[in-house]
Amino acid sequence: MGAQLSKQVERRKALSVQKKTLSDLQHSTGDQFPGSDYRPSDRKNWMSGLDPSKIHINQIVWPGTHDSATNKIGLRFVTRPFAQCQSLSIYKQLVLGTRVLDIRVNEDRRVCHGILATYNVDVVINDVKKFLSETQSEVIVLEIRTEFGHQDPPEFDKYLEEQLGDYLIHQDDHVFGKTIAELLPRRVVCVWKPRKSPAPKGGSALWSAGYLKDNWIDTDLPSTKFESNLKHLSEQPPVSSRNFFYRVENTVTPQADNPVLCVKPVTERIHIYARLFIAQCYSKGCADRLQIYSTDFIDGDFVDACVGLTYARVEGKA
Repeated sequence: MGAQLSKQVERRKALSVQKKTLSDLQHSTGDQFPGSDYRPSDRKNWMSGLDPSKIHINQIVWPGTHDSATNKIGLRFVTRPFAQCQSLSIYKQLVLGTRVLDIRVNEDRRVCHGILATYNVDVVINDVKKFLSETQSEVIVLEIRTEFGHQDPPEFDKYLEEQLGDYLIHQDDHVFGKTIAELLPRRVVCVWKPRKSPAPKGGSALWSAGYLKDNWIDTDLPSTKFESNLKHLSEQPPVSSRNFFYRVENTVTPQADNPVLCVKPVTERIHIYARLFIAQCYSKGCADRLQIYSTDFIDGDFVDACVGLTYARVEGKA
């Protein structure tokens, strides 16, 4: 008992130090970067607002959500706080400006986060199609994977192809160098990551796991995650010379041996430093590697930061 108490005291000290580290960094360096003052007039159509004929896929800083479809997971006030990473529906996230979705499914085609399941994936697909029907030039990266500990849904690749049909941008390395206008009317890069089923092949309507990479570390310490994100990002090729998406997640994760187990208070430790991270990418010389940037509980300012840097790239200011 004494050893456990001592461990928690040390964890609290470490957390306090890490919070101060990020706060001091923000105060000393600021969080300005090329395009940081830009605000899209219409987040629902922000890609259209930047001119689809000028935006190359590899120029976009894609605002994404982590565990995107968890707004109604678990029981409210009981299990939901331990698994909920987003408070908005998929449709509302897209309207807000989100363009990368992280969806995990089980063998019954229900969205899940670990052992907790929520609505059928049809809810996600219908929200995506509703958004696409209301817009003309917004492109989405839809990542769907079988959650750890679960089996692949039967014939799920066929389901995705049938549901998304002509919206699907087929797997092709040349896509990264094209403009949005050159891809239209196709507007969904769907990355399917099964656990055991065959992976999508080149030229197919779905994209394989190797086209969306990240280096996720399991920690609830914000500075540890922040520095790890910078380190791994700096090791990637620039966006102009790679044919895959690379994701950085501005999130930290509750730990089982820590008293604070709810997602929101834990992830708020790093959530407020999203702009600082982009600024530090410039300071460290790796801003040309930043591509997909994801968060828990996405908000308008996070979207604006990503759109602002995209705007600066398109206009040759970054």
